[in-house]
Amino acid sequence: MRAAVVHSFDAPPRYGTVATPEPRGEHEILVDVLAAGLHPRVRSGADGSHYTSEGVLPLVPGIDAVGRTPRGELLYFVAPDGATGTMAERAVVDRRRAVTLPAGTDPVAVAAAMNPAMSSWVALRRRAPLRPGASVLVLGATGSAGRLAVRIARHLGAAHVVAAGRDPERLALLLGLGADETVPLRGDPEKTADHLGRAAGDVDIVLDYVWGPATEHALPALLTARAERARPLAWVQIGSVAGPDITLPSAFLRGANLQLMGSGQGSVSTAGILAELPLLAELITSGTLAVDTLPVPLSRVEQVWTAPEAPGQRVVLTPDGGLSA
Repeated sequence: MRAAVVHSFDAPPRYGTVATPEPRGEHEILVDVLAAGLHPRVRSGADGSHYTSEGVLPLVPGIDAVGRTPRGELLYFVAPDGATGTMAERAVVDRRRAVTLPAGTDPVAVAAAMNPAMSSWVALRRRAPLRPGASVLVLGATGSAGRLAVRIARHLGAAHVVAAGRDPERLALLLGLGADETVPLRGDPEKTADHLGRAAGDVDIVLDYVWGPATEHALPALLTARAERARPLAWVQIGSVAGPDITLPSAFLRGANLQLMGSGQGSVSTAGILAELPLLAELITSGTLAVDTLPVPLSRVEQVWTAPEAPGQRVVLTPDGGLSA
């Protein structure tokens, strides 16, 4: 079958031929792939930088997709561990890791939105459950996942949402999508940290997509600005677009009720993640949670991989013959 194939961690995938995978377990079936999202998680897997990478080449990238079964059933699925990736004409699906989608669902919309929406959805339901009336800071709110996090926090009952990100224009748009206040993450770090402290010092949950130096400045600013430091602050580390590491003085852990945790593969069980998919898929298919999409034929994977990304847009690879193929 034809597929995107990674031959080197230093180069984009190329359109090529690989062996068609075969179902092996009693719950596995082979499906035709209709749409597979080009997520940051897919990119990090393809360049070997993701923490789950085993460093084995060649590989087919892709962690999830929408596919059609031989009987015509439409499924959103997360690829089985160790399986061939989803950026291919066909993929193996473990039915226990799949959600049936209603007839007429747009495969591209689901493939684009499920992965970025899942990050905050799982974080706020499985890692730091959001109680109605709580307040949330989304740190890194101008990416696809961050924008969805603002909407999801509001949908789940947050009374106050602060959105922080680098792009002022995209930040301004978030005021119409559920954010009550915005903080630009640019300019002098100390002034930015002070602004964050004043805007979000008393939030209950931080969804952190940035980490690195941005978090090094933000975390102390929030903790020192809290009116009551013994009040719990759940800091959920989801992404690291600003850097993989931070320096955290031990005094901040002793001097405040900081609950520092991550949300992702390993910190949440596969069963726990999968249990969240049906309701999330329903919200996406209904249009409640939507992402701007750019469908691209699979054969153009090498070109689109290195092309500049439009703000807020998610590339989705589709069959060369169209979705009806």
